[in-house]
Amino acid sequence: MTLAPPERVRPPAPGPLPTPDGGPVPHGLRATARITARAGADGVTGLPVLDGEGPIALRRVRSYGTQARVCVVGAMSAPLGGDRLRIEVTAGDGADLCVTAAAATVALPGRVPGHATYDVELTVGEGARLEWLPEPLISAEGSDLRMTTTVHLAPTARLVLREEQVLGRSGERPGRLRSRLTVHHAGRTLLDQETAYGPGSPGWDTGAVLGGYRAVGQLLLVGPEFEDEPAQVRVLGAEPGEGQGVRTPLAGPAALTTAVAPDALRVRRLLEAGAVAE
Repeated sequence: MTLAPPERVRPPAPGPLPTPDGGPVPHGLRATARITARAGADGVTGLPVLDGEGPIALRRVRSYGTQARVCVVGAMSAPLGGDRLRIEVTAGDGADLCVTAAAATVALPGRVPGHATYDVELTVGEGARLEWLPEPLISAEGSDLRMTTTVHLAPTARLVLREEQVLGRSGERPGRLRSRLTVHHAGRTLLDQETAYGPGSPGWDTGAVLGGYRAVGQLLLVGPEFEDEPAQVRVLGAEPGEGQGVRTPLAGPAALTTAVAPDALRVRRLLEAGAVAE
């Protein structure tokens, strides 16, 4: 049986900062959501902590076998300029957890000066498995978002992590988007990369980066099986108009598929193709 977490008392938001003329400066929204999954004695994964906050609502969805599944639902428009959002996910030893999303996340401009942040921290224990499969992040015109994803993996942990980003909605220019993914496996850095797109990021839309495409994604697979049989390099996408992708092994038990395409649907197809073993 999974127990509901006790009611949390949210600390008061920081007060507005004074401006030089004595007036207040509004601040954005602060919100943190937490998910903890633990394996029970019967092997079924439970969710002792399922705690959403602000625009991040968490919904338990139908499980498959012993796996627990959670869907992230946007309760309001976010992130806006000045917002500080965070999601913390822990899959304890032996747990099996899948986290999805109900819809794409849209970064929007806000009334508050400055950028928004969206931080994700994932921790996966011994023999545990985590599937982190959000829908795409859309960088709308005028927005400014800095996103970080930090992953901590035990030596025998398994991870399926997908990230997809769409630069601008239909017919509009993209906002500013800076994204960093850092993955630690058994205490060592497995992957650490940072990308920047949109106004102020030199060369982001040139052939050296996106080559005119407006959707980009990556799929990271980590598991002990790659120690015995490393992933083989594969080039994905036969037609340039459909996008291009490549799957490569990493210096560790992992495989990374990266793809660029005209839209999110075609990026997803390339990532799914990279996940299929030959």
